[in-house]
Amino acid sequence: MLKQGKLLLVGCLLAVIAGAGVIIIQATQEKEELNKGEEAMTTNVHIDPEIDLNSNKEITIIIHFKTKPARAAVELAKMKGVPLTLEQAEQEVKESHQRFQADVKKYLDREHIPYSITHSYTAAINGVAMRLPASAIQALLQSAEVEAIYANKEIKLIPPVKPS
Repeated sequence: MLKQGKLLLVGCLLAVIAGAGVIIIQATQEKEELNKGEEAMTTNVHIDPEIDLNSNKEITIIIHFKTKPARAAVELAKMKGVPLTLEQAEQEVKESHQRFQADVKKYLDREHIPYSITHSYTAAINGVAMRLPASAIQALLQSAEVEAIYANKEIKLIPPVKPS
């Protein structure tokens, strides 16, 4: 009789633990669904730590868009088993530049912030080079196109030392 009581108690405890696990999983899934709407309103943009966002000094930055370059997008789609033609990917890149241009006008022109887009990139990365006051970068974070912002700096390859 005592052995059956212990088995019953262990069974009840396992059922409670399993039920709690299901409740936790459901709560996590509901929280993730709620956060999906907030993702559009919050930014997870990488900003180069070398950039002083409080400075009014004019700097040149590279803005990396979320939309992948066309050839990279096609290859990523192929790996995922999703059909995507090069033409479709190129159109997406073109549209990402148009959306960013519209965002720049909306967020920078509205505040009368001087800027210039000095170069557009579409092959190795999808993005632009811009010249603007560093403090104006915060306004660009409102654009849904921006994935990362880097200081525009020259990088030199140091050749390996040849053994003598």
